[in-house]
Amino acid sequence: MKIKILVFGQLSEIINASELALLAVNNTDEFNKKLFELYPKLNEIKFTMAVNKKIIHENTPLNHEDVVALLPPFSGG
Repeated sequence: MKIKILVFGQLSEIINASELALLAVNNTDEFNKKLFELYPKLNEIKFTMAVNKKIIHENTPLNHEDVVALLPPFSGG
């Protein structure tokens, strides 16, 4: 199973890419574990995750070719 990852803002600077892929993850908890192992500096930043353009707040199943977006903290007024 292949998951496409889109990375935005300061998160892309940490990962040094705006797009990448992860294999063999079944849900967002597994996804986060693998992502934090590969990029430990991500633990220092709060970010929002979206799966197929829907922001999620809890463990979510992932399917082949799903798109996960990592969104940096937002500010504004």
